[in-house]
Amino acid sequence: MKLRMVLMLVACFVVFGAVFGAKSFGNKMMNECVNAMPTPPAVITSARSQAMSWNRSLEAIGTFTPVNGTDVTVEVGGIVTAIHFESGARVAKGAPLLTMDTANERADLARLQAQAELAELNRVRREKLYKLDAIAKSDYDAAVSEANAARAAVAAQAAMLAKKDIRAPFAGVLGIRRVNVGQYMQPGTAIVSLQALDPIDIDFSLPEQQTAAVQTGYTVSISVDGFDGQRFEGKVLAIEPRIDQGTRNFMVRARVANPEYKLRGGQFGRVSLTLPGEQNVIAVPRTALNFSSYGTSIFVVGPKAPPPADAPKPCPGTEGTPTDIEVEQRFVKLGDTRGDFVAVVDGIKPDEEVATAGLLKLGNHAPVIIDNKNALKNELQPKPKEG
Repeated sequence: MKLRMVLMLVACFVVFGAVFGAKSFGNKMMNECVNAMPTPPAVITSARSQAMSWNRSLEAIGTFTPVNGTDVTVEVGGIVTAIHFESGARVAKGAPLLTMDTANERADLARLQAQAELAELNRVRREKLYKLDAIAKSDYDAAVSEANAARAAVAAQAAMLAKKDIRAPFAGVLGIRRVNVGQYMQPGTAIVSLQALDPIDIDFSLPEQQTAAVQTGYTVSISVDGFDGQRFEGKVLAIEPRIDQGTRNFMVRARVANPEYKLRGGQFGRVSLTLPGEQNVIAVPRTALNFSSYGTSIFVVGPKAPPPADAPKPCPGTEGTPTDIEVEQRFVKLGDTRGDFVAVVDGIKPDEEVATAGLLKLGNHAPVIIDNKNALKNELQPKPKEG
């Protein structure tokens, strides 16, 4: 009886062991099959890195400022009797802008002129008497002083009268009129804005490391929002000799021709300052850059590495789309930018193929299929030289 029980137990152990062993072996083979299943290749476009010769330049953000610009104001108070301009008009230097009531000032001028004439007659009479030794030298000097004071009073009143005839201090473009006929104006009241826009200056700052690189006369090229594709050329006019202690930057002013008055004071501009000489760079399209919190990287296309000899083989029917190329992710250091291309300072060599589309689907050593039928032409065939 005992023997039969033992044989039964042994048989159970053998049967259950075989079942669990087969199950464990099946799970192991399934896991190996799944692990060996190839990653589906991603479809990408590609371009080759190219060695280019670029002009050396510095990029900055600037603000336009008129060569001459002011709010025209009045120095003396009075009532406006005539306005001689329209808002937005172009005026020449000395053009009349506004006239104020001058009745009182003209009357005072006439009175002072009469007093000056009388003082001059008294001076002449005293001079004749002094030559005849009929009066003392002090009497003659007093007459001369009175005549001079009377002429000075006439000149002062004439200057006061002229201040009520407002004229353009320089040629330029007027803004919006701020006064009306019949309005009483206090001293210092603004009449209109006047801006000289041709030429126009642009002020921008550069880091102190560039103090030795920038000189007056260098060329600047400026792009402005609202004028897409159009660039405005100018020359460096002046360099601030002082470095700002807070920002460690220095100011540069360039002068730009503006015959059509497209540029306005206070406008924002992107400045590219051209330096002498050229620099040799390795450039890739902008679309080849992959930005992440770990840094900027690119995916370099190359032949797929052969699997190790002991690597498990995928299950039949799961081999996927055959491809013999993959991408290698490299972190790079970037330099200047020119149009659609970016210079890579470190991390790539010339004539290496890089992925330019489909980057979100890629990882290190991911298999890929290249399809450049819909790639941008400027990505596939960059110009050999960008300035």
